[in-house]
Amino acid sequence: MKILAFGASSSSKSINKQLATYAANLAAEVQANVDIEILDLNDFELPLFSQDKEIALGQPEAAKAFFNKLGESDAIIISFAEHNGNYSAAYKNLFDWASRIDKKVYQNKPMLLLATAPGPGGASSVLAVATGSAPYFDGQVKASLSVPNFFDNFDVENTKLTNDELHQQLLNAVKLLMA
Repeated sequence: MKILAFGASSSSKSINKQLATYAANLAAEVQANVDIEILDLNDFELPLFSQDKEIALGQPEAAKAFFNKLGESDAIIISFAEHNGNYSAAYKNLFDWASRIDKKVYQNKPMLLLATAPGPGGASSVLAVATGSAPYFDGQVKASLSVPNFFDNFDVENTKLTNDELHQQLLNAVKLLMA
């Protein structure tokens, strides 16, 4: 099984990328023969989407590459950064370009959707948006989890959740993804 995981953020120190990577590694512990690929959204930088840009550029290679990465996977793990209650501009722009290739961006893949933030909200607003909209773009959301107070609940140095309850919830969510 091939799992594609990424943080929906362009930050070089993305806590969401750390959480997505941790979840993907849990999947590899749960099931044998799991191949993990961690994406960095910075590898898919694109001009700001507009119909005018689309007419001028067509479908940029970076958008095609991202869409193809999703299609080549067996399951997808995304951890969403919350910017003003919604997607980060970097993710939304990439998603918009990919949706012009095919509205079924997630290509009927099982998905685990996560979100985290330094504060007590745990980016739950963007997680609600993502969980609610994924089926419209052919995503099969198997589970979702918000991790509040990231730095209180995640050991960055050892890259692991330290909160036992959150760890168990994430492990259960990973198992649902793998089922």
